Amino acid sequence: MARVEEFLNTQVATRPYAPALSDSIGTAWSYAELNLAAEDAARMLTEAGVRRGDRVMMLSENCASAVAMLFACWKMDAVVLPVNARQTASEVQRIVDHAKPAVMIFTTAVSSDAANHAGRMGAEVVSGAFGAVHVAQFESAPDPDLAGVAVLLYTTGTTGDPKGVMLTHDNVRFGGMASANLRSMTPDDLIYGVLPITHVFGLASVVTAACYAGAAVRLEARFSAAGLFTALQDGVTLLSAVPQMHALLMQYTKEQGLVSLGSARLRYVSSGAAPLDPAWKRKAEAFYGVGLQNGYGMTETTAGVCATRNPLGTEDTSTGPALPGVEIKIDDSVPGGSEGSGEVLTRGGHIMRGYYRNPEETARAVDADGWLRTGDLGRIDAQGNLHILGRSKELIIHGGFNVYPPEVEAALNDHPQVIQSAVIGRMHGGDEQVLAFVQIAKGDTVSVEELRAFVAERLAGYKRPARIVLATELPAAPTGKILKHRLLSAFADQLD
Repeated sequence: MARVEEFLNTQVATRPYAPALSDSIGTAWSYAELNLAAEDAARMLTEAGVRRGDRVMMLSENCASAVAMLFACWKMDAVVLPVNARQTASEVQRIVDHAKPAVMIFTTAVSSDAANHAGRMGAEVVSGAFGAVHVAQFESAPDPDLAGVAVLLYTTGTTGDPKGVMLTHDNVRFGGMASANLRSMTPDDLIYGVLPITHVFGLASVVTAACYAGAAVRLEARFSAAGLFTALQDGVTLLSAVPQMHALLMQYTKEQGLVSLGSARLRYVSSGAAPLDPAWKRKAEAFYGVGLQNGYGMTETTAGVCATRNPLGTEDTSTGPALPGVEIKIDDSVPGGSEGSGEVLTRGGHIMRGYYRNPEETARAVDADGWLRTGDLGRIDAQGNLHILGRSKELIIHGGFNVYPPEVEAALNDHPQVIQSAVIGRMHGGDEQVLAFVQIAKGDTVSVEELRAFVAERLAGYKRPARIVLATELPAAPTGKILKHRLLSAFADQLD
């Protein structure tokens, strides 16, 4: 079986001194140095008791040490489990309880959140060619069912319970190669890496793709408009971001007295995680001076399903045709479907092996012929381009992060004065807001501020509602089921 670390081996064998990555704390490694860091990290993990088939959970934000840990795990045939350090303690614990990792790594040098988790877990600092991280060990056992799995990426199921998406080495290689080829990456490219490598896009479409192509990545732990502006003036050639990041950069540039970016080397820009508005697309292309590309994918598809390669000025706002090696089709028999539109199904080398320790959910998601039901509604036009019409699932994508309403609702419902709640998304300023509608009893005195403080202890920042509307009654069917499609109209007078 081909393995992801073979991409790194190729670069070391052919271009050892070429730049591989840099990060926000001043680390700058060539491919040879990245390989040495990964080998030293593998030695450290072996000494910590990690064996083939073990899970290594990494609470991190983007940095060189995190990339070294990815390749270390792959070299050892261990399974890496990246988790955003901005998750709360309860969110992290649910994943720990399900995955049962042998070791946890905390990238404390770049993340105060990782440092807080490390302190809570009693982790100890360890240093090496990979930098300085904190490490905690646990009782665990290798799992033979994970043979060939490179990565476990956790999403949240419809019940609010975590689901571990098993991506194999073949999956991650497929995603990396598809992304590199789509963007025509070369060793001359410098890729801006602010999308978290704890999520599939940053891991497969940025880090893995760059390693396959021999390009360099400029890693950033957290987004800032000023940081992105500087990077684009310093030679970044490829930028993949979400609409909110583009909007903040354009505002920052305007505040500097400039009407356009004027980057000499930027050649590729994409905007993901939300539909493109034609007027906004034209504005962004005028700002960057290059075509704005769009795409469609999800964790279960190793990021990519479709993507555009449009020249500057194209009016197309689709997500493009299927990537090479990917099949798509429409099932119009589902609720919300009609002739020409329906649920998007996809098949190919990008499809996950399944959900870890959850064969029932796996069977519901992937049929016997290998077709993944995405839960998204779409249509395919005469040119073969996929247009996403909406989500049949309730997934909200806020700032590029997945937010699952049942998880937010569960946090709100824990409050003793909350009867029930309903969470939906709403597009606002190029991003999707999290809106919460909370039912309380007549005469109760709970305030919005109290609920905000309550959920802040239970949810990562990007999952917390932008608006909380209190009500003594929510629109409901005779069965008592909340009618979410009526929430916006029912409470229009309380929303901006």
